[in-house]
Amino acid sequence: MILARVVVTVVLLSCMTGSLHAAPQGPPAPAPVREDTRAQFPSFLVDSFFSVSLGYIGYDFSQRQLGKGFRAESIAIPHAAARVALFGHQFDEHLSAQLTYMRPFDHVAYRDVNGDQDSHQVWMHFGGVSLTARTPLAGRLSVYGEGGLGFTIRRGFSTGGKVVVPSATYATILLGGGLEYRVNRAWDLTSGLTYLPGQSRLDQGGTLVMTGGFRYTARPLPADRVEETRRGGFVFPLNLVQVEYSTGVGYGINTFVSKRVPIFWDGNVKVDRGVAVHYDRNVFHTKKIFALSFGASTSVWRSHSDGVKFFTLSAYPLLRFTLVRTRPADFYVSYSLAGPTYISRSVIDSLDTGRHFTFQDFIGMGVFLGSRRNVSVGVKINHYSNGNVFTDNAGVKVPLTFGFGYTF
Repeated sequence: MILARVVVTVVLLSCMTGSLHAAPQGPPAPAPVREDTRAQFPSFLVDSFFSVSLGYIGYDFSQRQLGKGFRAESIAIPHAAARVALFGHQFDEHLSAQLTYMRPFDHVAYRDVNGDQDSHQVWMHFGGVSLTARTPLAGRLSVYGEGGLGFTIRRGFSTGGKVVVPSATYATILLGGGLEYRVNRAWDLTSGLTYLPGQSRLDQGGTLVMTGGFRYTARPLPADRVEETRRGGFVFPLNLVQVEYSTGVGYGINTFVSKRVPIFWDGNVKVDRGVAVHYDRNVFHTKKIFALSFGASTSVWRSHSDGVKFFTLSAYPLLRFTLVRTRPADFYVSYSLAGPTYISRSVIDSLDTGRHFTFQDFIGMGVFLGSRRNVSVGVKINHYSNGNVFTDNAGVKVPLTFGFGYTF
């Protein structure tokens, strides 16, 4: 499930290069009167990057993590893992900084604890803020070293009202190193080791991760490509203001895209009704398909079980893909990940969602209508969770939501 989400995210983000092409479409709408400056990466994104790596995670889990009086018949320790640089920036050819997230695909499982014939998972997640220094070896090959601040989050479990493996969160150093191969100005292949020390007082050993993957860096686009995009004549709305209403129905869609086709996230807290206002500002687009925007939203929600009211304030990146263009309408799909969010309640319907800081995600589809594409109509589903940054993370799922917007 996690691997599928990683693959989907990679495909979506790679569209920023403009390398994907849509099937033949109808004639484009009239070009905007203003000169379009969004055909080039904005200055704050130039030399910024994301990366995805897959590999092996090694850590020590044994009977010693169990509380006094408990013993497991067996312990399963999966070793497949992923590490993602959510955002990084290259200051020059030798130095960069990045914010990373790392986790196993599946979790450690203690089975048959004291004969209960059940399987109990211990969830492990890792974050990091680090600097990377690199130097050329030969030709396109470089060697790098990494150091910074790491975070280890362990979510334990209880049985019979007693804590068996306690939850824990602690900060430590993060160390790493490896090799990089430059494919071209924007793409690099990477391989390396990452190590986070353990904490003996928490019975948590060190973690070693070996991964290989790629990095994409947003380099200034060639002038001829920028001009081709500008002359394309396709409308990409600059600003969008949208009002949305959650219906309280359609949880089956959330389940389908989180369980059957695992490209999104589920949640234990159900939203019954809600109203949201969004503002999106487009900062970059390719000739015909891809658009990158940043947005902000405020929402008021009511939970399904106990009718608990709460509100959220979010900022977020938005990836929009206009897949079909016709004279009367442009049809798009949209995807937003990890938008930092303030949530007014941390306990909803007696479920602990963590703290007041969380993340917003949503996936949807819609149309832009009119000769200037001034009207937007769409549907989507939402999700809030802290990504296991905190040990409690019930997650909030928002069902089918309808939106009506105006662009300018």
